[in-house]
Amino acid sequence: MKSYRGTLNLPGTGFPMKANLAQREPERLKQWQQANLYARIREKRKGQPTFILHDGPPYANGDIHIGHAVNKILKDIIVKSQGLNGKDAPYIPGWDCHGLPIELMVEKKLGKAGISVEPKAFRDACRDYAMQQVNKQRDDFKRLGVLADWDKPYLTMDYHTEANIVRALGKIIDAGHLHKGEKPVHWCTNCGSALAEAEVEYEDKQSRAIYAAFPLKSPSDLTAIDIDKTVQTVAVLIWTTTPWTLPANQAVAMHPDFDYVAVQSSDAVWLMAESLYKAVMSAAAIDDYELMGHCKGRQLEYLSLMHPFYDREVPVILGDHVTLNAGTGAVHTAPGHGQDDYVVGQRYQLPVVNPVGDNGCFLPDTELFAGEHVFKANDKVIELLKDKGNLFHEESLQHSYPHCWRHKTPIIFRATPQWFISMASSGLRESALQAVKQVDWKPAWGEERMFDMIENRPDWCISRQRTWGVPIPVFIHRETQQLHPHTPALIEQVATKIEASGIDAWFELDAAELLGADADKYAKVTDTLDVWFDSGVTHETVLQADDRLSFPAQLYLEGSDQHRGWFQSSLLTSVAIHAGHGPYENVVTHGFTVDPGGMKMSKSRGNVVAPQKVMNQLGADILRLWVAATDYRSEMHVSDEILKRMADAYRRFRNTARYLLSNLQGFDPATNCVAFVDMIELDKWAVEHALQIQGRIITAYNNYEFHTIYQILHQFCIVDLGGFYLDIIKDRQYTTASDSLARRSAQTAMYHLIEMLTRWLAPILSFTADEMWQFIPGKHDASVFLEDWYVPDMAGEDSANRRHYWESLIPVRDQVNKCLEGLRTSTDIGSSLDAEITLYCTGELKILLQQLRDELRFFMMTSYAHVADIRQAPAEATSTAIADFMIDARASTHAKCVRCWHHREDVGQSTGHPQLCGRCIVNIAGEGEPRHFV
Repeated sequence: MKSYRGTLNLPGTGFPMKANLAQREPERLKQWQQANLYARIREKRKGQPTFILHDGPPYANGDIHIGHAVNKILKDIIVKSQGLNGKDAPYIPGWDCHGLPIELMVEKKLGKAGISVEPKAFRDACRDYAMQQVNKQRDDFKRLGVLADWDKPYLTMDYHTEANIVRALGKIIDAGHLHKGEKPVHWCTNCGSALAEAEVEYEDKQSRAIYAAFPLKSPSDLTAIDIDKTVQTVAVLIWTTTPWTLPANQAVAMHPDFDYVAVQSSDAVWLMAESLYKAVMSAAAIDDYELMGHCKGRQLEYLSLMHPFYDREVPVILGDHVTLNAGTGAVHTAPGHGQDDYVVGQRYQLPVVNPVGDNGCFLPDTELFAGEHVFKANDKVIELLKDKGNLFHEESLQHSYPHCWRHKTPIIFRATPQWFISMASSGLRESALQAVKQVDWKPAWGEERMFDMIENRPDWCISRQRTWGVPIPVFIHRETQQLHPHTPALIEQVATKIEASGIDAWFELDAAELLGADADKYAKVTDTLDVWFDSGVTHETVLQADDRLSFPAQLYLEGSDQHRGWFQSSLLTSVAIHAGHGPYENVVTHGFTVDPGGMKMSKSRGNVVAPQKVMNQLGADILRLWVAATDYRSEMHVSDEILKRMADAYRRFRNTARYLLSNLQGFDPATNCVAFVDMIELDKWAVEHALQIQGRIITAYNNYEFHTIYQILHQFCIVDLGGFYLDIIKDRQYTTASDSLARRSAQTAMYHLIEMLTRWLAPILSFTADEMWQFIPGKHDASVFLEDWYVPDMAGEDSANRRHYWESLIPVRDQVNKCLEGLRTSTDIGSSLDAEITLYCTGELKILLQQLRDELRFFMMTSYAHVADIRQAPAEATSTAIADFMIDARASTHAKCVRCWHHREDVGQSTGHPQLCGRCIVNIAGEGEPRHFV
């Protein structure tokens, strides 16, 4: 028996059925490198409008984690989509290379700088270590499929960049924003250095909270409230979770507008906020007390108190920072240990006392506590309070407390001489707040968050006491502590030297070389810059200095923690240098990666998903698809199971592409393409529908809404194509003559579809799309990344009526499929071609269906399909969700054509082809059937 069906299967294109991404992606990556693809893209885009996404530099320490992968993939998706927009979108990756984490790693091998090893040798080792980390991370970023100028990244430790960091500092000094002061800063006793705001994490900590009494110097001084002056004790009660700060106490602060009361118990009177006294007395388990009277906080100003264990007086002062959230409404004030305390202390000219050394131990001249570590001193403070009779109550408290992000240990506030960028002088805060409003923030809440942070932030401490960092290359007068009057010129001289030999040029510089005879009058500053300053001025050291880029950048994109990190340091330095202008026009933030339960990822929990493992097992494109499919604006849930589901979705996209490509075997677009005006109507609709989809996809790319693209692509590939269009045209592909209009029209549509689909996928599934590109027939550039969006020629066509026609019929087909599924479940039929249907309807729907004539059966994929008036519907007809529409479906009784699988009454009527229907005989032995609709 002759096998007709076997002759209809089209040969494969070479595009593999199975992805084998983990094996195939490295091969394609090697091809990109050999072809110098990134450079070819830049050459192709030269002269086109630019789009600059400035890369926030990851820290050059350790393997990349899933958060790094999310960040780099998001950036790569944007850059590639902007290339398809016809933009010149260079991507210059960068690394942050100075700072403490690298120092700590080198210390483990060599010991401390200046003790176990010479500082220069230590810095050299830091530079070598940082470069090793850059190389490791760069290889992983490449493996993710990220296209960038990997051979020429920017590194904050490049001599040229280090010099420009110094120059940026010089411009900020020249604009009047830098000053030196002794203010309380976040201090890590393990680091032995000040910390930036962005280097502080808040974790729960168990503390000893105490209520301590500050006795009035003389009870008779209390005139605002009438109390029994003969009582033994009259005291203001304070509450603190850091008893170790009491040695530095200089005052007690109260709010001027709060109501305060005198509470008598036995022979003692306690002053505290009226709204808190019941909770305080309850905490101390005191039931027997009497309310003596009340007054406003301002009436207690300058009341003289005695320190609870030192022989000195401290005043009552007033401050708006006092709250009623907890405690007593009276705040122990140590300007050397807290920002609010420092601010209010300046107003009252309180001394800034810091009795704590950089190792966290009290200084040798600290009365009662010399040499003790502050956290261990809490016990002694409490015992002293007991001995003096000034401990009212003690309790244990679990609360949020600042920790060092590197050591994960509690930190302290400690006043030290540091260099600050002032938020007040020269109007930096106001200018920065205005600049925030000029930025398009995504998500929109980013604007308010940044505004609030800048509005409330203290001065920025930019100095660190480290070895591996860009220096603050200034000279200060030994007596006046003023900067050298020629500081801007001196900084440029230093920058020139650093450009030639790196930061060692400053550390090894003899001051006399620049200052001559004045060298003895000035001290050379040896502090280094906060690494957030290094990265924060990359708008100056990279965007302005690199010919490949420009200022301002169209986009900064980082994790949501960078509102207090890189976004903020970049904005403040740019506004300071560029007279109020910010470094970016748009800011996009992404959330953190968490496990399915919402838990933060950590090795100790065992819930880490390593990107290297995913790439080696599933492929980078699966990771990229997960990033695109996830709404990155909030927490991003990831696990092995989630990634496996992504692999299933990936296969659907790949199989759609493979089907389109396999059916274009032998198709030459130069000679076989059918003019749009001559294409069959359903094929026209498919192309027009795809163009509509493309518009939505481009809009989503431009709005950075990648999860929307995933949803659109999923709907298009699985439903619009797989469940509708490609399903219907299979018959034409497999049964009509190879060069017939019916087949060529469908192939032309599929050619347009694969041209568009490949580009849609390219920014996300980069390896897969570029592999697909190699199998699309016709002449193309070597890579899809050299292309713009694809728009077929559809001149002179009005698609509105066509869209209405076909999209009106899609719900009808869905109802038919649902009805046929019932027959399939009951085993009356196997495939839909085993069925015959009659559609009962009225009005416009009846007219639309009748227009298809015999093509209706191909549209419904049944062997017969008829249309009749709804009034003729038999009792057994099935009702549907569409008004005035019923279906009568049953198994066909006719013989089955072995070629097209339709059951037709004319099967067997030809002696020459006894197993074929009449239509198939015409298609294989005659001129071929005419097809006009589907």
